[in-house]
Amino acid sequence: MAADLRSLAASISAEINARPDQAKAAIELLDEGATVPFIARYRKEVTGGLDDTQLRTLAERLVYLRELEARRDTIVESITGQGKMSDELMAKLLGAATKAELEDLYLPYKPKRRTRAEIARERGLGPLAEAILADRGKDPAALAETYITADVPDVKTALEGARDIVAEGFAENADLLGKLRAHMRSAALLKAKVVEGKEATGEKFSDYFDHSERWATAPGHRALAMLRGWNEEVLTLAIEADAEITSPNKPVERMIAAAYEIGAARPGDRWLMDVVSWTWRVKLSMSLSLDLMRELRERAEEEAIHVFARNLKDLLLAAPAGSRATMGLDPGIRTGVKVAIIDGTGKLLDTTTVYPFPPKNDVRGTQAELASLIRKHNVELIAIGNGTGSRETEKLVADMLAALPAPKPTKVIVSEAGASVYSASETAAAEFPQLDVSLRGAVSIARRLQDPLAELVKIEPKSIGVGQYQHDVDQTKLSRSLDAVVEDAVNAVGVDLNTASAPLLSRVSGLGRSIADAIVLHRDQNGAFESRKDLLKVARLGQRTFEQAAGFLRIPDGKEPLDASSVHPEAYGIAKKIVAACGRDLRSLMGDSVTLKALDPRKFIDEKFGLPTVKDIIAELDKPGRDPRPSFKTATFAEGIDEISDLKPGMVLEGTVTNVAAFGAFVDIGVHQDGLVHVSQLADRFIKDPHEIVKAGDVVKVRVVEVDVKRKRIGLSMRKDDGAPAGSPRGESRGNAGSRPQQERRPAPAKPQSQGAFGAALAEAMKRK
Repeated sequence: MAADLRSLAASISAEINARPDQAKAAIELLDEGATVPFIARYRKEVTGGLDDTQLRTLAERLVYLRELEARRDTIVESITGQGKMSDELMAKLLGAATKAELEDLYLPYKPKRRTRAEIARERGLGPLAEAILADRGKDPAALAETYITADVPDVKTALEGARDIVAEGFAENADLLGKLRAHMRSAALLKAKVVEGKEATGEKFSDYFDHSERWATAPGHRALAMLRGWNEEVLTLAIEADAEITSPNKPVERMIAAAYEIGAARPGDRWLMDVVSWTWRVKLSMSLSLDLMRELRERAEEEAIHVFARNLKDLLLAAPAGSRATMGLDPGIRTGVKVAIIDGTGKLLDTTTVYPFPPKNDVRGTQAELASLIRKHNVELIAIGNGTGSRETEKLVADMLAALPAPKPTKVIVSEAGASVYSASETAAAEFPQLDVSLRGAVSIARRLQDPLAELVKIEPKSIGVGQYQHDVDQTKLSRSLDAVVEDAVNAVGVDLNTASAPLLSRVSGLGRSIADAIVLHRDQNGAFESRKDLLKVARLGQRTFEQAAGFLRIPDGKEPLDASSVHPEAYGIAKKIVAACGRDLRSLMGDSVTLKALDPRKFIDEKFGLPTVKDIIAELDKPGRDPRPSFKTATFAEGIDEISDLKPGMVLEGTVTNVAAFGAFVDIGVHQDGLVHVSQLADRFIKDPHEIVKAGDVVKVRVVEVDVKRKRIGLSMRKDDGAPAGSPRGESRGNAGSRPQQERRPAPAKPQSQGAFGAALAEAMKRK
């Protein structure tokens, strides 16, 4: 009964603002093994021009909908096997659009442990429950007298059994559950309170010690902060359905009563109203609150993963400094500053360790050695890691450069997030088997200045440190999202087939790690590739893989000039027709904008390639192998501003954006602690999304508006006016928000709490299956 391709396409198309036939074509290509970058770049005619963002959304939704269909099939099979399937139920199951709706419908038929209602039925009390529901004018107690047996000794026991049966019916009514859940989504409050005695140890969560806000509008970063506080046993959390309603008849109870036409005048109605209250209090309130708590977590995680992915994309596509000899410095105080020199291609030339700081204090010897290495290797760039000792190292380098004759190297502070992960990785060990682990970090710091993308792909995306609460979110979803970002970034830039490392090649469309390793091995054994077609000589690389990968692989100065461009080999015929129409040599035509823009693309359309592809080819001939990344630019930190205690309100400083969240941007101003530019301080106009103004890697001017040395918080502004600083709303810079994202630590596993039944149930519900 799994949904056919047409129905899946119809469901997804509206979500991605596309036609069903476009979605259907994209799904078919994905099912055939095509990658998103390949489809977006080279199959525009097939999909009607769907871009990579639409295709990523389509791919995610396709996974969800197929999981939904698989679950639907399982449920239908289970209910049918029980002999309880009806036409009406089947119609409802087929119409369920979400997993939650499906599970609500399945609830009465789901195999479960023996319930109190089931025990009551076994004692013959089912007819009593039906009689009370059917005849509200009779006193339930009088009806119960006829059901007294050896198993049911008195009226009280009989009515309790009837209550259990009726309550189970209320709690398993799918339509009612849907209405109650919808009401809670719109009206419920999320409440957090501090656990008594945890005020001091949980100070970083102080904004949530007595906090309440609407569930529906709680921002993801605040939700994750509260969930972390709960996980660390500092906070208690609760969902209150009708906290703002003062009427004695709560809307949720009125909704349950209305579903069964329960009034208040007749004896049976009065008894049923008591059952309604009991059902809500004992059964539905907790289960629906847990549902909303799970939804809140999923919503917050989705937002956090989206922010992480967007920041990662910005970092990967940051401006490369280029092929210049670079010195990498991995600062350390007691253990010394690790030094690595690489040439313009990233090849390691030299390494050493210097000790300018206590206990050795060899400042002069360090400066002399660094100057000697600069002269020896004609160093043009100095990359300084931004960890412990970075400002001290920068000052030492600045003093040394001041004494050197021109031309002098340019010093740049570089994020070292993930460098230690790389140093200890199998990739680093394979690249530098004889090099000490500590020195590998210096190599990584130097290389990521030359080409951030080529170096950062060697590190697990989660370790790069441009997200918040990354250890708190679903790790599978996070990895899938970040891997997609890396894949898109690598393929957007393109890869030099003859210089790329195996980790970089493995991210190219259609290539995995094993094929990437085979390419590098073939290159080592046979020399540089002379043409893209030579890829077909690589072991295990077939025509299908070649089709997916070739357009993203570049061979500068190869036999075929088009191999240096993003024109796919399958379209070389079209490119050569364009060249022939111009009456020019291909190499001379490349970059001739005047001639190329005068062409009519429609003249080159054929049965296989339409207008989008022809336009792309002409654009590529105009700027062959163009790099979409911006030009290189660096921030200059203020002299004498090395620690948070050196900051004063009103200072204007330059810094680099390290992270962008929903509530603002974090900026490294060189004091080992990122400052926060709240969204309200990013511009002199209203800004809804900080990404409208900044992205990770941007160099910006900021004004210090607030310094809290004790809590290590720095408030910054990018506004041009000098108005009073607008503080962030409650909690928006709390939790770990004000600390460097890369220093975030995984919270300790939660222990049993004294939060009552809801706390225990919440702990169980929040476990990921």
